[in-house]
Amino acid sequence: MKNIEVITGSGVPKSHLPFSPAIRAGNFVFISGQASVDDEGKIVEDSFAEECRRSFDNLGKILAGAGLGFADVVQVRNYVNKQEDLAEFNQIYREYFKEPFPARTTIMGCLGTLLKFEVDAIAYSPNT
Repeated sequence: MKNIEVITGSGVPKSHLPFSPAIRAGNFVFISGQASVDDEGKIVEDSFAEECRRSFDNLGKILAGAGLGFADVVQVRNYVNKQEDLAEFNQIYREYFKEPFPARTTIMGCLGTLLKFEVDAIAYSPNT
């Protein structure tokens, strides 16, 4: 594919599933859903807060692999399994994203029993 690049490298979490961690297409980087997984892609079960932070940390590793940071994110989609975790999620979200905040969607109750949180994002890379 022309002008399409898979984001890989040290620190970028691996997956055993058939998807790329992120794809750079032109000036945008599309980051696949990131969950509470270790560097080898194994799910790490934990409290909601720790799973949420681990997911955002994995997002940060992929952004770094693309030469970007959280300030370059223009859209975030969040998947929160339980509505009672929404207030805690909003607090943790502010640890990673600052004003002006990216566009955001939050969907609840869609993850089944395996995950408490997942996030995907689109970042803008003007120097590409």
